[in-house]
Amino acid sequence: MLINSPLIRKLVHLGVLDFDKISKAGNTDNISVAELICRESDLTATDLALRASQLFHAPYLDLTDFDNRLLPDEKILNEKLIKKHHVLPISVKGKTLYLATSDPTNFDAFEDYEFNTGMQSEVIVVSYDQLELAIESLFDTSSALELTDAQLAELSGVSEAGDEPSSDEETKEDDAPIIVYINKILMDAIKRGASDLHFEPYEHLYRIRFRIDGVLHEIANPPIGLESRISARIKVMSQMDLAEKRKPQDGRIKLKINKKKSIDFRVSTLPTLWGEKVVMRILDSSSAMLGIDVLGYDPKQKELYLAALAQPQGMILVTGPTGSGKTVSLYTGLNILNKPERNISTAEDPVEINLVGINQVQINVRADMTFANALRAFLRQDPDVVMVGEIRDLETAEISIKAAQTGHLVLSTLHTNSAPETLTRLMNMGVPSYNIASSVTLIIAQRLARRLCHHCKEPEQLPQEELLKLGYTEDDIPTLKLFKAIGCEHCTEGYKGRVGIYEVMPITPGIAQIIMRNGNSLEIAEAATSEGVNNLRRSGLIKAATGITSLVEINRVTSF
Repeated sequence: MLINSPLIRKLVHLGVLDFDKISKAGNTDNISVAELICRESDLTATDLALRASQLFHAPYLDLTDFDNRLLPDEKILNEKLIKKHHVLPISVKGKTLYLATSDPTNFDAFEDYEFNTGMQSEVIVVSYDQLELAIESLFDTSSALELTDAQLAELSGVSEAGDEPSSDEETKEDDAPIIVYINKILMDAIKRGASDLHFEPYEHLYRIRFRIDGVLHEIANPPIGLESRISARIKVMSQMDLAEKRKPQDGRIKLKINKKKSIDFRVSTLPTLWGEKVVMRILDSSSAMLGIDVLGYDPKQKELYLAALAQPQGMILVTGPTGSGKTVSLYTGLNILNKPERNISTAEDPVEINLVGINQVQINVRADMTFANALRAFLRQDPDVVMVGEIRDLETAEISIKAAQTGHLVLSTLHTNSAPETLTRLMNMGVPSYNIASSVTLIIAQRLARRLCHHCKEPEQLPQEELLKLGYTEDDIPTLKLFKAIGCEHCTEGYKGRVGIYEVMPITPGIAQIIMRNGNSLEIAEAATSEGVNNLRRSGLIKAATGITSLVEINRVTSF
């Protein structure tokens, strides 16, 4: 019985879990202890792992950037033991075997490993969702990108000698290889941490690109003869009209990774001169469950965001270009607010992340379900928290501000370059300055910068004049420790993963006065700086100074 777990008993004793509730849910053994706890409590997978680490004095490890190539040899990686106990050996040092687990009280598993390996075990706590994905990827190492030219030619119906594709009607057996190929491409994208996939046909070339850490990389060049079959397969998977090739279409795919995890893809097709281009956006709901601590906010910025979320009313705006992580920031906030006592509704175009407990509405202009109309409906549904995917026009802005003034917490996004420019953008839309000053409580401008790979990054020395020109002060320079990207087998061009860079600006009385007299963004920016708000550039320089990213990357994503 799962409820006999010492971890569950400890959390019940601390009041984190309800004993009656967990007893009713714990009658099944088809889920792990960690997953059961997360289902029956307010803890995320990461929260639980951090708490278990503290309670049982075991180190915590984030597996996000862990490379399977660092794992012990195959003699230690016993597939039967790993899948039986959901415990992964991740390192061997001398006679000590380090075991990654989501439950540091799984003593039967540790004894089993010690008996089978003859080593002493040391426990490392990880989140159960990351552990499941790591185990799944470990035993599914096949890659679509490893197919030979002959195999690709066979897929497209073209022999190595260059024969034309067969004109015979395709059978289900003929389609099977392309199904496998597309599935493997999708799995490769997930394993490599891609955010988008591009399938692009040209006159004499077909290429597949992945956007990894914000930068596009060419991954494969399958034969041009595969173009129609690739697009057809993806359209079938995303429930699009297979016969329609003259108009853009949108769809969605849910890909099951394992028994407990699935990932959604948002799919868009576009007719081009040489065929249909397909772009797929990977929508991973678990990204909203990571918690605010891993997004990259500094302590003061985190405190300001949490304080704004704790307010019963007001408006929080997140700004930045497409792909800057606005949705994840908003949903991290919503996940914090998502309690049984709150009624939360969102209007989005499209709905990217699905969260249980939140009423999500898909915008459909053809059906007259606009942001403004959805907001009007929300206000008749007794809301506590409202999220508007984007404020695009005056009507949506006015209704959002009225909601923020009448006892509701409103979260939304705008496409502006900085926090001060967001306020002038609202003024330019036609929103009265007194409404802005009385309703907006916090503005977050953000970018995503690539993290330096900790395996290969190297120190970088720059002249003092150059550092001053880039934005550092003379007081900063004596303690600066800058690093540059090199590149190795563990990363992509010296980077692995991304981190947020933020400008978090509360609407203080001083800034509100500037808004009331219709001040411009420069005045607002000066006032914010005088009150201790770091702009995007300054926040980026601090990230570079701590070795998280490089100056080259900061120059790429912020202006100076």
